[in-house]
Amino acid sequence: MKIPFSPPHIDDAIIEEVVAALRSGWITTGPRTKLFEQKIAEYCGIQRVVCVNSASAGLELVLRWFGVGQGDEVIIPAYTYTATAAVVLHCGAKPVMVDVNDELLMDVEHLRDAITPHTKVIIPVDIVGLPCDYDNIMDFIQQPSVKQQFHPNNPIQEKLGRVLILSDAAHSFGAHYKGKKTGALTDITVFSFHAVKNLTTAEGGAICLTLPDPFNPDELHHDFSVSSLHGQSKDAFTKTQAGNWHYDVCTIGYKCNMTDIAAAMGLVELARYDRVILPRRKKIFDTYYQAFKNDCRFRMPVYETAEKKSSYHVFTLFLNHVTEQQRDEIIQKMAEREVATNVHFIPLPMLTAYKSLGYNMADYPNSYKNYACEISLPVYFDLTDEQVNEVIRVVKETVPGIPGL
Repeated sequence: MKIPFSPPHIDDAIIEEVVAALRSGWITTGPRTKLFEQKIAEYCGIQRVVCVNSASAGLELVLRWFGVGQGDEVIIPAYTYTATAAVVLHCGAKPVMVDVNDELLMDVEHLRDAITPHTKVIIPVDIVGLPCDYDNIMDFIQQPSVKQQFHPNNPIQEKLGRVLILSDAAHSFGAHYKGKKTGALTDITVFSFHAVKNLTTAEGGAICLTLPDPFNPDELHHDFSVSSLHGQSKDAFTKTQAGNWHYDVCTIGYKCNMTDIAAAMGLVELARYDRVILPRRKKIFDTYYQAFKNDCRFRMPVYETAEKKSSYHVFTLFLNHVTEQQRDEIIQKMAEREVATNVHFIPLPMLTAYKSLGYNMADYPNSYKNYACEISLPVYFDLTDEQVNEVIRVVKETVPGIPGL
């Protein structure tokens, strides 16, 4: 039985909506993208969302809007995908990496040692779908001693008066924290709708705007929409209205808008997300958890607590008393039995690009400890119960026993 790791969920409903978009004659940013923005905002319980062509583009747009540049620092976890750090480097700023806890999340204790007068932004990452402790992070950056270190370089930074919290929620669409959904938990949140995400638009992302007063969400929506379209004051759809052809270029922007073809996919998936998609993923998580929880060879991931509920994006199974090499051998043996697994992620300081910048994995021991023994099991909507049971069987037969037990 061949079991892939994470194929996208594409069915007739999605195909029909994409075809309808193609036949409408409007395939770039238009009515479906605008509706998708509105529906995401309603889903998250916020006022404004801007859709873009990737989470990476969304993160970088936010950093550039906030004026992050040369001499600035942005705090990120060492345990994340390269995009979180790359967007900081693209802006000319320095990623300041911090270690993670055993839930693979950033916590305040790590921030205390990392924050400096150069810090402009903190990017917590909801790794594998579990939200960070946003109240603790927000409380931390509001402390007088921390706010006193903040030195604004432009009117937007002065307006906020503190470090910006930019949530990298690429994995956590639909997750909950203290009764709120991700997207509504901090200043700005960026989602990913990449092909392997719970909700996909093939490629795509969204910027959720929840900055405090005196920021105006409608003005922010306009500014980010303009920035994503070369700084042009009107998008192509608006310009098609009678006599509305004239436009201006207000700023030197970027080209990272979402298309209506992508939004068509997203609208179908969003309409059934809580009703169909999340329950199926939760059932797979629960089945894995029950199968492995009493086996001393494994440590279970945290995906639900009294305050948090994951988006059930990736099931991270931790193998007790194995080395990184042994973990890799286990993944290879499972692949030979046609069960695909993965690792989320290789910590940034282990990658050539970041080692060459001077980052050292020895400085992030907990990130390495968790990475070295982690395997990600298949979780996707079309994974059948029979396939889930096969994954469990192959894992149990492939992972060796613990010596002495």
